[in-house]
Amino acid sequence: MLLCLFAFNACEKDDFCTTNPVTPNLVIRFYDKNDITAVKSVSRLSIIAQSKTDSLITNATLDSIAIPLNGLASETVYLLKMNDATGNLADNKVDTLTITYTPKEDYISRSCGFRYVYEDVTLTVSQSWIDSLSSNTITEINHQIQSHVQIFH
Repeated sequence: MLLCLFAFNACEKDDFCTTNPVTPNLVIRFYDKNDITAVKSVSRLSIIAQSKTDSLITNATLDSIAIPLNGLASETVYLLKMNDATGNLADNKVDTLTITYTPKEDYISRSCGFRYVYEDVTLTVSQSWIDSLSSNTITEINHQIQSHVQIFH
């Protein structure tokens, strides 16, 4: 009986990471520029990271997106492309979204490890199909529960 008692005391608790995803994405919600309270989906939206060939999103109709930021850099650039309904590449509308920030490592737990939190976030956008942003600055991105910025189009 004493041997069983020592055997059970030697076991460690399982340590599971319950926070998923650990590092938050930038959450963007799209709104109608003429009625800033009305959510407005973007038709045929494609999102491509600058200098990459693979798309995060391809030809989708969405009213919100969650895009990752590079924790090993201080800037991430995305091309937000509204594809033409006819498929004519010359008629596609492309805006460049530039996000600058200060990445900060944040320790979660032994099983989860570290995550990145982004501080002093600044957003700039070229204006082809995007009319404006709700804010050009965000103090901190440490969750993805709700949108961080709204894009009006």
